[in-house]
Amino acid sequence: MRLGYYVTVEPGVNLYVEDLNPQGKKTILFIHGWPLSHKQFEYQFDVLAYKGYRCIGLDWRGFGNSDKPAFGYHYDRLADDLRVIIDTLQLSEITLVGHSTGGAIAIRYVSRHQAHGVSKLVLVAAAAPVGFTQEKAKEMIAATLTDRPKMMRGVTESFFFQDVSEPFAAWFTQLGLQAAGWSTAAVAQMLATSDLTNDLPRISTPTLITQGVHDQVVPFQHAEILNQGIRDSRLVPFEFSGHGLFWEERDKFNKLLMEFVG
Repeated sequence: MRLGYYVTVEPGVNLYVEDLNPQGKKTILFIHGWPLSHKQFEYQFDVLAYKGYRCIGLDWRGFGNSDKPAFGYHYDRLADDLRVIIDTLQLSEITLVGHSTGGAIAIRYVSRHQAHGVSKLVLVAAAAPVGFTQEKAKEMIAATLTDRPKMMRGVTESFFFQDVSEPFAAWFTQLGLQAAGWSTAAVAQMLATSDLTNDLPRISTPTLITQGVHDQVVPFQHAEILNQGIRDSRLVPFEFSGHGLFWEERDKFNKLLMEFVG
């Protein structure tokens, strides 16, 4: 069974939730990266639901199918949005999977909300402790506010180490264009002005860290910092991946995720 519905996280702001196999034995909640949507995890949902897992994907405010307010694009609010979804769906003992900026949101959530409802954490090329340099953020914001389709095509081109087909690249680019321009720019600014270093020692949840060796978006060293800062964590390199390891080595990733979730 597949369900798609909205959850109100504050008055006038509704976030889209995709809920596949709600009767599944264990729940995995996926948080997408910037500036994408839950659909980036298509190649996880394709497999894991039919292995018996409940797969939930959400679109942050400003992205995908969710409402796109003018404000609220900072880690505390995004983590609080996640808390509302977890409470509304009455989730417990879930595995929280965050990719890139979604990984950073997951870090802030576990730190700020004491891992409420979460038993395991998976960080996939997490954009933390700091996501962008100030220089990179200025470049991305200027491109977003000038020619967002061109900016998003550039994101796609730098995302993968392995070759992707032209139809796949067009599909992936379109995922980012479902977002609003203002939210895309605001989160780029957040990535450069926020530091999650102090969140790391507050995490005691068992954590799996996965990182592409050839990542041009979030350097491998970021994963090593997370591994050192989160006490109960394990780092697994993906030797043939860039930033898109969840697709580039999807069989390895899906198997590793299932082993970790149990």
